[in-house]
Amino acid sequence: MSIDLDAYFERIRYDGPRKPTLETLCELHRLQPQAIAFENLDPLLGRTPRLDPQSLEEKLVHKGRGGYCFEQNLLFSHVLRDIGFKVSEHAARVLWNVPPGVHTPRSHMLLLVDIEGERYLVDVGFGGNVLTGPLVFNSSAEQKTPHEPFQIVKDDDKYVLQFKMRGDWVKLYRFDLSEQVQSDHEAGNWFVATHPRSIFVNGLLSARAEPDCRYALANNVLTIHRMREGSDRRALNARELRDALADLFKIRLDGIDGLDAALAKLAGGAEVISGSSSTAHVR
Repeated sequence: MSIDLDAYFERIRYDGPRKPTLETLCELHRLQPQAIAFENLDPLLGRTPRLDPQSLEEKLVHKGRGGYCFEQNLLFSHVLRDIGFKVSEHAARVLWNVPPGVHTPRSHMLLLVDIEGERYLVDVGFGGNVLTGPLVFNSSAEQKTPHEPFQIVKDDDKYVLQFKMRGDWVKLYRFDLSEQVQSDHEAGNWFVATHPRSIFVNGLLSARAEPDCRYALANNVLTIHRMREGSDRRALNARELRDALADLFKIRLDGIDGLDAALAKLAGGAEVISGSSSTAHVR
């Protein structure tokens, strides 16, 4: 099944060429993290997201919702293939906020895209530290993006993605070139959406990029990361939390059963959570 490209382009406010060029990829990669928020409302409310193309289109494009890495990157992969890009799907072990010596499962999804003899790392699903532009894969140099600098470091037969935060390089995830298929994504999606200790089950995480800042939610704590002015952080009550999801994260909230009760619980004293995840926690 193909994605309704007209509806997708309207959703992310893209009106450029529909050709498989680097310029097209860069612009789509910039716009999706601004228009479609990272969010885990379904697992938080006891529901496992569906990953078939029709369900992804319905939720993220037509219903105005967001999603986490499997949803975001699978939607993006379908869009890119429909345009004519060559795309491969891969899995990573998250390193962000993970103590040394702890080995996480391959619970994050990413993409590699080949264009005219060059390969690019593409990832629109890593929460508050999400890439907002593709990276040249076969380069260990610091690479600029519309937000922070990123770098891909070779580690034997594996690769580590890291980004520069306040002058220091911070590791985000490690991956290799083994390709994943839909059944791999379904298994990972079910694990992170249902495991009793999954952070997606036990707390709220949301993120969205703007040209000059990033918004991040961890339970009821809102952090605004400004690219050149530092970060602001504050706790929200239940009403403010709902308003933030709708206004700052641009998530359409109508018809989500159980949401208000969950937000009230989160605002009643939940702490900012940490752990391994394909999202950014409060920096």
